[in-house]
Amino acid sequence: MEIIGFASDHAGFGLKTHIKSCMEAKGYPCRDFGTDSPASCDYPDYAHPLAKAIEAGEVDCGIALCGSGNGVSMTLNKYPDVRAAVCWNEEIARLARAHNDANALVLPARFMDADTADAVVDMFLRTPFEGGRHQLRIDKIPIRSDR
Repeated sequence: MEIIGFASDHAGFGLKTHIKSCMEAKGYPCRDFGTDSPASCDYPDYAHPLAKAIEAGEVDCGIALCGSGNGVSMTLNKYPDVRAAVCWNEEIARLARAHNDANALVLPARFMDADTADAVVDMFLRTPFEGGRHQLRIDKIPIRSDR
């Protein structure tokens, strides 16, 4: 079973706690990079360790949350082997996995309820990457010196 890494700021703490509990109840091994409370904090402090763990293969995928999802997504996507996608419904999550091989799901915690988050996470985790023409596009994402 996949190891899921988690990260959030204060805005995402409550929803992260809910999702992580649901994943553990389903038998997923989880690793939480913080934050550990709803006290005000800075999302990069938790997104960077999650991204490093994804790149190192210490976790198979990540779920990260902040108020809008944008800040934590921007931080995660600084890493060449992380493909973080902000998803707010099941179809966006399905496409992020099927077409973009996203390995980090980012949720906008201030704009979704727990039921929606549960459905989005479920879709993200059960959707396989389609490969093919999509792999050709993904191969062009990292910045290389020959471009």
